[in-house]
Amino acid sequence: MASHCLLAVKAIPNAPRSEVVGWLGSCLKVKVHAPPVGGRANDALCEFLAAALGLRRQAVSVVRGETSRQKTLRIDGLSRPELDAHLSRAFLR
Repeated sequence: MASHCLLAVKAIPNAPRSEVVGWLGSCLKVKVHAPPVGGRANDALCEFLAAALGLRRQAVSVVRGETSRQKTLRIDGLSRPELDAHLSRAFLR
């Protein structure tokens, strides 16, 4: 059975560029370049995190909070410890 995990994210749309800002409690704060119109910010968020984690785009999806800044993402292909280790290495040194 393939591993997956859930990740709480606070998304900030309309940023100058997409980037991980850091942790806000147990929530990962991520700025995305796209505007929150027609689901474009959600798509940009999923695409950005998938690329950063070395996963295919379809491996990252919004499962809660489609129209909110507070979102829950499903990450397929990584367990939570693997995700945390990768985030620590890649963004939050």
